[in-house]
Amino acid sequence: MRILVVGSGGREHALTRALNTSSRTDALYAAPGNPGTARHASNIGIASDDIDGLIEFAREDDIDLTVVGPEQPLVDGIVDAFQEEGLSIVGPTAAAAQLEGSKAFADQFMARHDVPTAEFKVFEADEYDAASDYLDEVGAPIVVKADGLAAGKGAYVCSTLDEAHEALDEIVQDRAFGDAGDQVVVEEKMDGEEVSIFALTDGTHYVLLTPSQDHKPIGEGGTGPNTGGMGAFSPAPIVNGDLLNRVCREIIEPTLLGMQEEGTPYQGVLYCGLMITDEGPKVVEFNCRLGDPEAQVVLPLVESDLVDVFESVADGTLETGSLRASSRAAACVVLASDGYPIEYETGFEIIGIDEAEALSEVSVLHAGTRLREDGVLVTDGGRVLGVTALGDDLPEALERAYDGTDRVHFDGNTVRTDIGEKGLKHLSEA
Repeated sequence: MRILVVGSGGREHALTRALNTSSRTDALYAAPGNPGTARHASNIGIASDDIDGLIEFAREDDIDLTVVGPEQPLVDGIVDAFQEEGLSIVGPTAAAAQLEGSKAFADQFMARHDVPTAEFKVFEADEYDAASDYLDEVGAPIVVKADGLAAGKGAYVCSTLDEAHEALDEIVQDRAFGDAGDQVVVEEKMDGEEVSIFALTDGTHYVLLTPSQDHKPIGEGGTGPNTGGMGAFSPAPIVNGDLLNRVCREIIEPTLLGMQEEGTPYQGVLYCGLMITDEGPKVVEFNCRLGDPEAQVVLPLVESDLVDVFESVADGTLETGSLRASSRAAACVVLASDGYPIEYETGFEIIGIDEAEALSEVSVLHAGTRLREDGVLVTDGGRVLGVTALGDDLPEALERAYDGTDRVHFDGNTVRTDIGEKGLKHLSEA
């Protein structure tokens, strides 16, 4: 089978690495890819948002299956365009991808279908005064979100009213996220622990990847501004069988049924970002693709042939319960540029990857790297690398990941040293 992976980050490196292990993969391409994906696939110089260019390549090179990594092309309608050309692709249509593309749509959808989530209110950008008054009325803590896509940085968890008003100003008046701030969603702050649950679905049936947890804030102990994610681990000890059954019964199944009822069946990856509250699991956000860096820890734990799984998702033949997962553990520690996620420099030489990968079951996945003309690997983004490791249990996986992290160096390297601590805490209390 000839397969195309769309995207250029750590998630796409994880995807190409996983797909390359299948005996069914005859040819593998990444568009545009990165120096890491080039180890497993042929990189193609087509941007992930160049839908016409991707269609032309898929037709001319007889691509049998396309897997889309990032959210933007999904929200922009890449699946609709591919399907119109008779091309097989994994992902939701533009209408279904609104679950991620519009936080207002997602909240209103959940309200219609009794999917548990936070109390919320939606304001248009020209309703700034009303939104400001509402913040004063409900008080803090509170969550203020830009409605549209904001690269994982458009949600502000505000401890004080001053922080909430600053968030509103950044979204609406400063237009920090452009058109994504045309609407603002104000939500109740939910208390609990966040978990990521990924369902692969053909619109009717679904299978689950191993539950995971990520670490969004840049600073130790969950402090500082949110990022795309500074690390992840899987499985998540907080998620037991009873809790996972509730997630399926109360969140995933009503969501898939609701999308069918509204005429927008959901096919692809349904990423359920959940808060485990005292009342049970509630949705923080839906995303329409694999998480990054969660993909780096959930994909290595898949024992089924991933090509078989994705093909059945795309052609509507998925069987519930048909995915086999390892009982082992995986951990990923992200190496970021100094100053990320606000201002940072790039172009610094990276050394030590080979030394890290010489360690047992350690892989270094590329997120923001490039090769200079002289062949030297340098930093090229906020999140640069993800050091991922497998272990027989979570402590071993974390130890191996941090051992690998210690081998990799570049100027300004920023790492959180507490990845996985909440998982270890749950294990110690079990």
